[in-house]
Amino acid sequence: MNHTLQNTAPVYEASVAQRHRVLRNTYALLALSMLPTVMGAWLGVATGLTSLMSPGIGAVVFLAGAFGFMFAIEKTKNSAAGVPVLLAFTFFMGLMLSRLVGTVLGLSNGAGLIMTAFAGTGAIFLGMATLSTVIKRDLTSMGKWLFIGVIMMLVAGIANIFIQSSALMITLSVLAIGVFSAFILHDLKRVQDGEETNYISATLGVYLSLYNVFQSLLSLLGIFGGRDD
Repeated sequence: MNHTLQNTAPVYEASVAQRHRVLRNTYALLALSMLPTVMGAWLGVATGLTSLMSPGIGAVVFLAGAFGFMFAIEKTKNSAAGVPVLLAFTFFMGLMLSRLVGTVLGLSNGAGLIMTAFAGTGAIFLGMATLSTVIKRDLTSMGKWLFIGVIMMLVAGIANIFIQSSALMITLSVLAIGVFSAFILHDLKRVQDGEETNYISATLGVYLSLYNVFQSLLSLLGIFGGRDD
């Protein structure tokens, strides 16, 4: 029996070490991904590139670019090209965010609203990261319901491009904060449970959730907390 325990213990320790390594690499790459995101947003605001596109064209470019990059990330996640492709994706996402950022910066308290949205997103991330270390139950089944919620919000969001309903936009923003906060918890818990062993895939999932939380918070702050010059 002692011989059996001695043989299995190193396997368990290696598994735990791998989980910690994936989680550590995920956090590091997530932090790095913020740099190209900020650069993309700055470039978009400075050049006004995204403001030249109509909302409909912007949505098509965003969806085509985002899904194209995600497909490329999935194909390269186990190679040396995985990290550069992910960082290129985050630059693109920052560029697509620049329309909203530019609109909020046009308000007299715009810079403060952006910092508030950033701080709120950080607080949500820390809360979900902490919660993921405390919760012991398996959250795998929760992912299916969250995914359905995302699809429904995506369809409603595309429809609202044509409907232009402020009430629907506010409702979707509030729902997005809740759903994607839960997704952060779900994805980090998968890494800690050893269900996700690729840190590039893990980073992509958490990054998308953080991006949507920040975007939704900024939209709400711009609507309710913005002051015109």
